Amino acid sequence: MHRLKQIASRDDIPQEYRDTPIGLLLEFHNLNRPYENYTSAHLLIGMCMDNRKHLHIPDNFAFIIRTGGANLRYSEFKVSYAIAVGGVRAIALLGHTQCGMVNLIARKEQFIRGLVDQAGWTPQAAEEHFFHYAPMFEIGNEVDFVLSEVKRLRLRYPSIPVAPLLYRVEDNRLHLIEEH
Repeated sequence: MHRLKQIASRDDIPQEYRDTPIGLLLEFHNLNRPYENYTSAHLLIGMCMDNRKHLHIPDNFAFIIRTGGANLRYSEFKVSYAIAVGGVRAIALLGHTQCGMVNLIARKEQFIRGLVDQAGWTPQAAEEHFFHYAPMFEIGNEVDFVLSEVKRLRLRYPSIPVAPLLYRVEDNRLHLIEEH
């Protein structure tokens, strides 16, 4: 986690993000900036579906797409819609620590048992389901995945700023991921 930049004051926000929807996200969440009234969103936040994360942002400030691991690869039409129709002008991609999409193979038996016990699946069907989808949703390392996904999104939407962020579950703070 040595590539994380803490945001403890407005001065910690890089100039490229200050006074942008990305900078405002950091100010609202980390710096307790007073909320303003928004009638439309100019930011798209891509973040994990994990229930331990809660953002401190005003109503109508952002569209939020929650997917396992903050993986937007299979939500690209929604991203395009938010930009083309929703007026989004920036994207913040938030990975988080302790993500369940890291090392999915370690949860294979739990996954299968859960579908058998909770959903009435057969063990064979649950195992086939796991092996079919796990490779699509495994993210490897949270920081490296966010950086690779940010790179992909920047190539796809070259006029839209995309910021790599990490939500630390341990302190409920957003940190910028430094790019090298």
